[in-house]
Amino acid sequence: MRLDDHNAVITAAGRDFGRALAITLAGLGATVFLSARTLAAAERTRDDIRDRGAGKAYAFACDLTDPASIRSFAHQVAAHTDHIDVLVNNGARYLEGEDLLAVSDEDVADTLASGATGTVLVTKNFLPLLLRSAKPDIITMISTAGLPGHARSTAHAAFYGAKNAQAGFTEILSKRLRPQGVRVISLYPPDFDNADPLSPGWHTAPRGPENPLTSESLINCILFAIGQPRDCFIKSFHFEEPG
Repeated sequence: MRLDDHNAVITAAGRDFGRALAITLAGLGATVFLSARTLAAAERTRDDIRDRGAGKAYAFACDLTDPASIRSFAHQVAAHTDHIDVLVNNGARYLEGEDLLAVSDEDVADTLASGATGTVLVTKNFLPLLLRSAKPDIITMISTAGLPGHARSTAHAAFYGAKNAQAGFTEILSKRLRPQGVRVISLYPPDFDNADPLSPGWHTAPRGPENPLTSESLINCILFAIGQPRDCFIKSFHFEEPG
């Protein structure tokens, strides 16, 4: 599918999955507005997109733990466009460790703020631009850690808390925004392989039933969901873990 008529906002696009998604969407013709905690990180992804000559990309700094930074990001995007079609809530700090006492209070607060509060505030601040679109979609990258009863990850409990907050938020938002035509789509992947989309390994990673999920497969799920007719509201994607 082509995305030449799509404007997409992607948080935490300076590296890893956010970067892969931004490069892929831009390669399909979308105009992407990408953020990272530092402007330099966002600009590196923007420059990779521009160097390929595919799609348009704009870079912004956005600290998801800072409400003022989120508001500034939304205002800056609004200066470039009167609407957005796709908002991807990708940003959330990961925190490792099964011992609740092993991390600082500051790390706990930062993890909860970036994943939970950040997702809510990004969505809130970009909703006016989404409501001006004829095809508005909100995509949130959650995690199996956001599923009730999940205990396989070695992530810290604060990360679990942030992911469960995202899950609760998107669940109610899906119902409340449907009358306005906004689709709210959540992905719950386990740990997955995230090859560089500009490397040869992007299309050659093994993708059999015994292999980990790949970021390319996750992106294909997103493309499938946003490519559906507007009567098709796919609320979530859940994935079987290997092994």
